[in-house]
Amino acid sequence: MKRALLGLSLLLSACAGAPSPAPDAPPTEEASPARVPALTLVESWPRETTLDHAALPDAVDVWPALIGEARESLDLLFFYAVTEEGEALEPVLTALAEAAQRGVRVRMVFDAAFHARMPEVPDQLGAIEGVDVRVLDFGPHAGGGVQHAKLFVVDGEAAYVGSQNLDWRSLTEIQELGVLVREPALVGAVADVFEMDWALAGGASLEEARALGTPRRFPVEVDYEGEAARVWPVFSPQPALPEGAEWDWPRLEAALASAEREIRLQVMGYHLVGHGGDTWRDLDDALRAAAGRGVRVQLMVSHWETRPGRIEDLKALHQVDGVEVRVVTIPEASTGFVPYSRTIHAKYLTVDGALSWVGTSNAAGDYFLHSRNAGFVVEGGSFARRLEAFFDDLWGSDYAEAVDPARAYEPPRVSE
Repeated sequence: MKRALLGLSLLLSACAGAPSPAPDAPPTEEASPARVPALTLVESWPRETTLDHAALPDAVDVWPALIGEARESLDLLFFYAVTEEGEALEPVLTALAEAAQRGVRVRMVFDAAFHARMPEVPDQLGAIEGVDVRVLDFGPHAGGGVQHAKLFVVDGEAAYVGSQNLDWRSLTEIQELGVLVREPALVGAVADVFEMDWALAGGASLEEARALGTPRRFPVEVDYEGEAARVWPVFSPQPALPEGAEWDWPRLEAALASAEREIRLQVMGYHLVGHGGDTWRDLDDALRAAAGRGVRVQLMVSHWETRPGRIEDLKALHQVDGVEVRVVTIPEASTGFVPYSRTIHAKYLTVDGALSWVGTSNAAGDYFLHSRNAGFVVEGGSFARRLEAFFDDLWGSDYAEAVDPARAYEPPRVSE
């Protein structure tokens, strides 16, 4: 794939031609914050597939609009950034440049290892006046992990957390899912994580960065589609959380242990052995234990997991009574093969139609124990039902097929 450089001249010329912000209009009943949902699910779906959900807004539309709301600050924490000329990320990048042009303070943090491989977009964004970019080597702070979260905060009033990377493919070529929140305590918790990682990337010690957190009381209760929902923000890894933040894995483990009827889990990746060779079985054990007490367990993963070293764990789990594992294969687009795309990348869980999680972690110890990730646990039937419908549409589609323990899978084509 030809990776396009971000054209600074194009962005800056767009900014120069943009009108100055109009004076704030008097508040109207339609603009009342009470009418803005506190919790919104946002999707991305691969073009030329049947995976669009009319009830869910698309990140390709939500992101530029959300960035366009900013009047004071935009704080973005992403794994990496990459674009291609004419593709869907360009309006997002233009919106960031325009925000800086109108006086918004834009701060961005990217993972150091991926920045070393793909520096073009972050570096060119950092050259724009009003945009400050830092890179974070997260490994020394938590035993070798990476900055894997994907989130941003707007004016301290709205926050987005989801599976989408700052990558054009995440908007039009990959199935993704995220959550937009507009509840002050939830936004504050996400902002604390950004502030911690911004400080770490600027050279602060772990102790200094952790102290930037503000303890808050959770869960908070919000309305979701006419029903009450209780929400907890959760993060990883445990050794590198701001003060007051909750580690995600214990709450997810408790959710799985509470299951009485059914568990639905979708992730891109599922494996027991991490990149450093360590084995982490806690999630696998929790799913097996649930099945052992009569819970129906459904797991969906990307076809990328059919490669050697990954498919073996899935075959073994699939053979447990009460567990079914399906692999999802998204067909190549009519325009041809695109590396690192045409896959499922959403990460979410539902338990008994009542308890849910949406986040940025795959199903492996590296993500929960050593890497920066973020998400929300939600208790509420309306939210769970929306996620269940999202899951069931894919589970029952032609793209998903059960793992075959006897099959010798060909390694998938992921990159060039």
